[in-house]
Amino acid sequence: MAMDTKGLKRTRVGVITRRQFIKTSLAGAAAVGAGGLVFPRYGAAEQKTLKILQWVHFVPGYDKWFNETYVKEWGAKHDTNVIVDNIGLAGLNARAAAEVSAQKGHDLFMFLWPKPDYEEQVIDHKEIYDECIKDHGKPIDLAIKSTFNPKTKKYYGFSDSFVPDPVNYRKDLWDAVGIYPDTWDDVRAGGAKIKQQFNVPVGIGLASEIDTNMAMRAIMYSYGSSVQDEEGNVVLNSKETLEAVKFVKALYDECMTDEVFTWDASSNNRFMISGKGSLVLNAISVTRTAEKTDPEMSKKIWLAKACKGPVRRMGLEHVMDVYCIWKFAENIDGAKQFLVDYIKNFRSGFLASEYYNFPCFAGTVPDLKQLVANDPKADPPDKYKVLEDVLDWATNVGYPGYANAAIDEVFSTWIISTMFARAAVGKMTPQEAIGAADKKVQAIFEKWRAKGMA
Repeated sequence: MAMDTKGLKRTRVGVITRRQFIKTSLAGAAAVGAGGLVFPRYGAAEQKTLKILQWVHFVPGYDKWFNETYVKEWGAKHDTNVIVDNIGLAGLNARAAAEVSAQKGHDLFMFLWPKPDYEEQVIDHKEIYDECIKDHGKPIDLAIKSTFNPKTKKYYGFSDSFVPDPVNYRKDLWDAVGIYPDTWDDVRAGGAKIKQQFNVPVGIGLASEIDTNMAMRAIMYSYGSSVQDEEGNVVLNSKETLEAVKFVKALYDECMTDEVFTWDASSNNRFMISGKGSLVLNAISVTRTAEKTDPEMSKKIWLAKACKGPVRRMGLEHVMDVYCIWKFAENIDGAKQFLVDYIKNFRSGFLASEYYNFPCFAGTVPDLKQLVANDPKADPPDKYKVLEDVLDWATNVGYPGYANAAIDEVFSTWIISTMFARAAVGKMTPQEAIGAADKKVQAIFEKWRAKGMA
């Protein structure tokens, strides 16, 4: 079938000769890795093509670095015509489904959350992890739990990075009511006071979109609730989930507006930078965008760790970068080589993303704590220091278990977001909303267990 290319922004990197490249970019060649090929089959003399699909990054400077600098240098070193297609976050699932249906598309496909449901369509990425471990040590647990299926022992993806999801808040408004948003009870109390005094609401999505998915799970986890337990058993219908749903209803009633029911992936940024909001859960694209477009507002927006609930302080990653190599890819060895080389150069990517993409191999950015503690673009310079211990309070989709195929279907069909929204708006009681969600979740888990994938 013909695939729709609508929404794709294509960068044809192309190839320059080795002689031209050596003359103009010796430093770049060193940066992308001057050692021998990890996958020798990729060393054939003929020119090759590598097709990569990436999202449109929320920090534009990252795409500029990746598409116009790093990929160009890598392509020259490996005599490869690299084609990078960038697509908006909302189009990723449909594009992936089209490629699987056609059994044709990109060699390297980047998702922003784990995709274990495509396990049978992708290669085992263990070899890539093994090569990276040789140079950089073990990856963080968050990466493994987001790309490994303990039932089948297969790595259905490879994660280079994750994006922290701290609290973004208006320091001037929260200072005015004398509350720091450290706990979820603080957010409720302070958010209500700010809404009453300044008519500025909290903005935490209650819609069928990724930010809502992450935020609601962060609240659940902090309340001791989860979709599954460590062994993969469904445990959604619990008193802990009931307390979490009751809390979100109260948070909506006291602190938010109906706008949260039409939230999308760019709402957090618009909400805070426009001055309409007092607090959101979001990656640092809010503050980075404000630094460039509204420096005065940027000074007012500060960061805090994921909020503590009655049981624990826990948040999710804002997005989890997961690269997949399709079994039907035309350049599997090239895609593997690209990922191994990219990890060697990850520090440059971290800097280009302005600290948005955090490493899954900690050794690739050994000075991370020093960088986030003193950033020349931030006001104050230590604004991002709050992220230095992010691994102490960030976890994976599927916590406390792995991100399996059933978890992905629950995630992708917005069951948890819908559960919270129905209760918040009064369409169902909290217990009714949980019961309806639990019924769907149980059926999904039964389906994937029958396939041996959950």
